[in-house]
Parts: sequence; C-alpha cells; structure tokens
Amino acid sequence: MDTLIDSTSLEAGRPWPLGAHWDGRGANFALFSAHAEAVDLCVLEGRQMRVLPLRECSDQVWHGYLAGAVPGLRYAYRVHGPNAPELGHRFDGQRLLVDPYAREVAGRFSWPAQDDPVHCLTAALVDEAFDWGGDAPPAIPWADTVLYEAHVKGVSRQHPGVPEVLRGTYAGLAAPAMIEHFQRLGVTALSLLPVHYFLDEQRLVNEGRVNYWGYNSLAFFAPAPRYAARVGGQSVIAEFKTMVRSLHAAGLEVILDVVFNHTAETDEWGPTLSFRGIDNRSYYRLPAADLAGYENFSGCGNTLNLAHPRVLQLVMDALRYWVEVMHVDGFRFDLAAALTRDSAFLAALRQDPLLQRVKLIAEPWDIGPDGYRLGGFLPGWSEWNDRFRDDVRAFWLTGEAGVGQLAQRLAGSSEIFQAAGRAPQAGVNFVTAHDGFTLRDLVSYQTKHNELNGEDNRDGHGHNCSWNCGEEGESADPAVLERRRRLQRALLTTLLIAQGVPMLQGGDELGRTQAGNNNAYCQDNAMTWLDWRQTTAGLIDFVAGLIGLRRRFPQLRRRHWLTGLATADRQPDVVWWHPAGRPMRVADWQSKKLGAFAMQLTPEMPVAGQAGDGGTLLCLINRDEIPVSFLLPAGIWEQVCDSSADAAFATCRREKATPVAARCVQILSLA
Repeated sequence: MDTLIDSTSLEAGRPWPLGAHWDGRGANFALFSAHAEAVDLCVLEGRQMRVLPLRECSDQVWHGYLAGAVPGLRYAYRVHGPNAPELGHRFDGQRLLVDPYAREVAGRFSWPAQDDPVHCLTAALVDEAFDWGGDAPPAIPWADTVLYEAHVKGVSRQHPGVPEVLRGTYAGLAAPAMIEHFQRLGVTALSLLPVHYFLDEQRLVNEGRVNYWGYNSLAFFAPAPRYAARVGGQSVIAEFKTMVRSLHAAGLEVILDVVFNHTAETDEWGPTLSFRGIDNRSYYRLPAADLAGYENFSGCGNTLNLAHPRVLQLVMDALRYWVEVMHVDGFRFDLAAALTRDSAFLAALRQDPLLQRVKLIAEPWDIGPDGYRLGGFLPGWSEWNDRFRDDVRAFWLTGEAGVGQLAQRLAGSSEIFQAAGRAPQAGVNFVTAHDGFTLRDLVSYQTKHNELNGEDNRDGHGHNCSWNCGEEGESADPAVLERRRRLQRALLTTLLIAQGVPMLQGGDELGRTQAGNNNAYCQDNAMTWLDWRQTTAGLIDFVAGLIGLRRRFPQLRRRHWLTGLATADRQPDVVWWHPAGRPMRVADWQSKKLGAFAMQLTPEMPVAGQAGDGGTLLCLINRDEIPVSFLLPAGIWEQVCDSSADAAFATCRREKATPVAARCVQILSLA
C-alpha cells in the first residue's frame, strides 16, 4: 500500500463529540488518549493510505476536521508513544487502530493478526439518517414483561417460513414468520445475545470453530456485520434499525446483551487492535504490582477500567447511542459486577435522563474478589436470579431443595431484593439460559457432554441440578419420556407463576436439544440453531397457554411484595396450604420429605388500566412420584391448568378436593 503523509488537509476541528461525525460538508474526528505523544488519522483510499497528523490536542482529546469526507470513508488511527509495558504503555506507532467510537467496522481480521492496511480492521464513516416512521418504544411495564432470550442467527437460521436469504440475520429475526411465533407465545421482549462487533478467539479459529455467542466485543457502537443480510445493498446499521422498527410495531421490545467488562484484545499476548494501542494504561485495569499484566475479573484476559472517567464516558455514550439512535429498549449487562468496581457506573446510569426509562438487567457477578453480588444493585435494576434457577431445579429434579426454598422463589426472592426498597421485578427468574443445558437436556442428562468444544469436557458448569430421568441422553423408554414431559412442563409452569420477571431460553418451547452440551459457545451449527421442523408435541401451545394465564391473572405479576397479612377489608395476599387443607406450619417448611404444597394468591389493589381476572388463584404443586389429593379452601374452584394433562388448559370445576398428578402443577381460580 502506498502511504502519503498529508499535513495540510486537516482543519483544527473540535474535541467533541468523541468519534467521527459527518455533518454534510465533512467529518470531525476526535480521539481520547491521555498518554499519546502524537496521533495520526489514516484514511484508506483503495491501495493508498493518507496519513493526516492530528495537530490539535485539547484536554487529552486529539482532534481534526476533514472537509470533503463522505460516508463510507475508511479510517483508522496510528498512535505514537512509549512502548514500555512495565509502565503500562503499549504504543506502536506503525499499527492501525480501530476508533473506539466506530459505528461501523470495515476490513477483515485474520489470525495470526496482520498489519497489512489492506486487510486490517478499520472504521467507516456513516450517515445515521433513517426513516423511523413514527416508531415508539412499546414501554411495557416490568411487571408485565416476559423475556425471550435469543441468538440473532440461531433463532431463524433454520426456520422454513423465513426467506432463505434472510435466515440467521437481523432481517430474519423480524421476518413475519418469526414475529408470528413471538406473538403466538405472548412474550413481550427479545433479549438478544451480543450484537456488538466481536472477534473469534485465535484458539477457536485454529480449531475450526467460532465464538458463536459473541461475548468478545471490540467495537461497542457497531452492530456485528456477520448478522446482516444486506439485501438490496442495505447497510448493517439500517438493517438493524429496520429490525427494531418491525419488532416495535409488533409490540416487542429489544434488549441487548452488552459486554463492557472486557474486550477482544484479551491478555498481554492478545492482538493490539484498538484500546491497547490507543491508551492501554487508561482503558484497562492493570495490577499495581505488575503494570505489564492485566486484572482479569472477566476470565477473558482483561478488564475494562470504568474507574477512568473517559472509559466510563465511552460506556455511557455507547448506551445512549443504542437507545437514542438505534431505538433499543434496554440492556442486559454481562458480568455486571466488573463494571461497578471503584467506578461511578451505577451512579451515572441512575442520573442519566435518557437511560432512566429503559430496562437495565445485571448479571450480578464476575470472577473477581467479592464478585457475587446478587441483590446488590440499585432500585431501577433487575438482576438474573441464579438462586431461582438452582432452587427450582433442585426442588423438581434432585430433591435437594425443599418446599420452603421453592416457596421463597415463588414469592419473588424477597430475602434478596426487598430490603433495598426494590419491587419483585428486581429478580429475573429463569430455569435455563444460553450458558447451560436447554430445558430438554436438563431432564435428559445427568452430566455435561461438551467433548465437541475441544476442551476434553473440562469447560462448562459441573453442578447443573439436572436429572436424566433414568437414562442418559435420548431414550425410547415410554416411562422415561413421560417423566421428562411432565418435568419440563412443571418447570415451565413454576417459572410462569412465580413473582418477578420470567425469562425463557429461546428454543425451550420447541423441545430443543444440544446433545448434553451445556457450554455451546463455540458451536455455530445445528447444535445451537433452533430446529423448527422437529418440535416437541404441544409444547409451544403449552408455553403460550402459561403466558396467557400470567397475562390473565395479575396476581402472578404483582408490583408489591407478598406479606401474608390480612387487613380489615382484605384477605391475606398469600396463604400457603398443606395438602391436608390447613395452613403450612414451621415443621412443614422444614420437612425434607414433604413434596407437595399450595400457594393461594389474592389480587393487590388494581392499577389503572390493568386488565385481567382479579379473583383468588390457587397453585397446587406436587413433585412426588405419585398423585396427591389436595383438600381445597372453601368455595367452588375452576381448574384452569393441569401441567401433566395433554389438554392442559381444559377447564373443570373442583370442590372440596382435587387430585394432583405426579410431577405436576395445577392452577385453580375461585369461581
């Protein structure tokens, strides 16, 4: 490539906003680096690269204005400074670096990392103009939210109703056939695995695999081009916006899984692509005793330094961009504990007028010291509740959790979230998620089977609280299959009747299997793609029926905590019943043998505009291997769900007593 040093083309420009911004006449470029000695803007034009030194530096921001720059222009930076790892500096003035504020990443990256400017990664100048056509966020209340965790590619890659050219893309996710499925289920929000521009690790590439999940971000403003169909020459950004607009029109929110805890540059042996070469000492957390290394609270080699004001600004600017420009409705923060260490991240989010209105979900842990912080986030946040996952599994599958533990999870895990003044929706309840067994595998495998990941089955969680129901893997035994059918339905019912926010793993409603792989992060193939042709009979309708019941009965989505207390004019909001028809006693809660009990719910004061059946609801739970007869509270009851039955939502009257089948949840409404 021919290199031309051009010292005259740049005007002074301004130090804000950071990144590259086109104004119709040209573009302003602004890059933060506190320790750089010089910065070059490198513009790639065919096989020629123009090097334009940024002469202006204001408050550690290097800036310049290039008249005549137009969208599509490829650019990168060369940042000069000391190459002194022992001091925390890793500058290399010959290396092209991606703008941390890049809206679009161009070029190709291959291992081993190449410095050839023709093939290296660069940023591209973009035009953000888009016709949103009156788009407005659905703004669904937290209490009414049902999350559906999905992978952009995997969810539509094999859907026969999606045009082949759109399968596995942003456009495919919002295709009519997909929207029809989401609406049929009744979910309200898609929680998408990472869509920020990310890289595949060298080890995976060498072994012929990829980072399928995408938890290896490099550019926090740029949607991953690998998920773009680009039909009709549409840009990646425009396709993403079109997807959001279509999902919003269907009443569905879009929540992004974002990875701000680390970057794809990994440890000191990783590639220098952006942050490391721009200002390593500012962007990353470095051990005070060894500035040549990295603090690794993520398990991925490095940890972003949100304690630095400019790094915190980067994260906040990225979040605002995805809300204001891309119209997303919220975020799930991967390893969110890493973002809070010594930083003002939580305070910054709390006071931000734009971000206050979107959904914020924390994965409330990392692998650093004091890294498990479930319940430690502020009001306004929701958190993945792994206690719900583990206790519900242990109750139904292993018997290691008793009725008291399950009741605590059904009541919203108040002992975790209530003291901080938060609502029941602080907890995101789930039984399965992307990083674990699918629902079908949870009742089909006693142990993980991750051999195809190339790590000799050492990866993935070893403690899964799973049960194979008598035979490991696939089975033709009718008794085994019936146990699995009943347990899947009981687990799903438990999820949908619990206080808090339920989250389904995409594909569980189809009966999807990963052949016992509980860490399929590197499997971009039929193992992880949803198989729409082979679905478990009736399971989609069963899940849709459960969500319909949750929507019908506001008692299942209360905005205030259950107290168990009666008032002068109201019955107790919850009563816990023994199958013998009496309230549960202390000895019952402490029993290791009791596997059946009931939860009676009465409605809270109605909320203006809230629809639904405000009557008394009774949820009968039996994990035993044999049916249990429940004596019912006084009144005539209508059975609205029997999770064990083929016709699960067929209604019938119950009075005085009702039999509850083995491994079953039955729901009754006071007639």
